[in-house]
Amino acid sequence: MKSISINSAIGNSKILIGENLVNVSEYLPENKKVVIITDEKINAVYGHQFPKADLIITIPQGESNKSLKTLEYIFDKMADAEIDRSSFVLGIGGGIVCDVAGFAAAIYMRGIKFGFVSTTLLSQVDASVGGKNGVNFGGYKNLVGTFCLPEFVICDPEMLKTLPQNELISGMAEVVKHGLIADANLFEFIEQNTDKIRKYDLNVLTRFVHDSVIIKSNIVNEDVKEKGVRRILNFGHTIGHAIEKNTGMQHGMAVSIGMVMAAKISVARELISKSDADRIISLLEKIGLPVTLPVDPTILLDAIKRDKKRDRDEIHFVLLSKIGKALSEKISINDLKLLLNDLR
Repeated sequence: MKSISINSAIGNSKILIGENLVNVSEYLPENKKVVIITDEKINAVYGHQFPKADLIITIPQGESNKSLKTLEYIFDKMADAEIDRSSFVLGIGGGIVCDVAGFAAAIYMRGIKFGFVSTTLLSQVDASVGGKNGVNFGGYKNLVGTFCLPEFVICDPEMLKTLPQNELISGMAEVVKHGLIADANLFEFIEQNTDKIRKYDLNVLTRFVHDSVIIKSNIVNEDVKEKGVRRILNFGHTIGHAIEKNTGMQHGMAVSIGMVMAAKISVARELISKSDADRIISLLEKIGLPVTLPVDPTILLDAIKRDKKRDRDEIHFVLLSKIGKALSEKISINDLKLLLNDLR
C-alpha cells in the first residue's frame, strides 16, 4: 500500500492506494455513529464487506441522481437516525457517490467528517481526490458545491475488476488528462500500454492511479480552492461538461472530446504543433475514447456561458504549451465561439 498526503489550507487528507475495503474500519472513528452512502450496484456487489454502520443510505445510479433532491433524501434519513455532528460519513462508490456523499457531509449540521472508498477508475484518479464536492443543478455540472477534504480515500485497484469496460475506458480520459497537463512520462506510459487497459492489467492500472493521484495532490497542495494552478485540472472539461449537458454522454467520453478541441485550439493559438495534437487524438482513439463533436458547437455555448470558470465575458480556458504542460488563459466567450466554429 502507498499513502499520499494532501496538506492544504483547508485541511489534510490521505489517499491510500492498494488498501482494501475490508480494512476500512481501521480508519473510522471509535464510538461514533457511522453513515454509509453508496449506490445500488456497489451495495449488491460489495455490501457484505461493508464495515458496521448505524445507517446505510443507498442512492440510485446515474448522473440524474447527483442532485439537490438526492441530498434532501439523504438528510431526511440522517435526521431520522439522529446523526449528529460527531458522526462520520463513509462514501463507498464512484464519482457520483463521492461527490454527493462529500457534499452532504460538508453541509449537514455545518459539516461532519467523512471519507471515501473509491470504486471506479474515474473516482480513484480524480473525483474522490482533492476536496471538490457538489451536485448538478438545472442540468449544469457541479453548479452547487463545496471545497472540503475527506479524512481519507481508499483506492483499491482490485475493485476495478468489477467495472464494466465502458466505465473503465471513460475513466482513462482523466488519466490521459493528467499526463497531458503535468507528466509527459505518464502520457508515454499510456501510449505504450493501451493494449493492457481492456485486459484489466492491475500493474498498469495501479500505475495510472498512483501517478494521477501524485499529480493531483501536488496541484491541490499548492492551490486547493482553484484560484491559480489548479485550473489546469479542468483541461478538456469546459467543452466536456457542455457536451454532457447536451447529450447525456458519460463524463470521461465527453472530456475526451473536450481535450481534442482544447488541443486543436492550442494549435490554432500556435502553442503546440499539429503533430502533437494528432498524437493526442491517436492515443484517445486507441484507448477507445471518442474524438469528434457529437453536436453543432453553437449548441454548446449556452452551457459554456454557465460554466463555473466564467469571469464576466471571458472564461478561464486550459490549453497546452506542450505534452506534459498546461496553462490557463482567459478567452472571450465570443472568441471561443469563433474558434469552435472554425474547428468544427
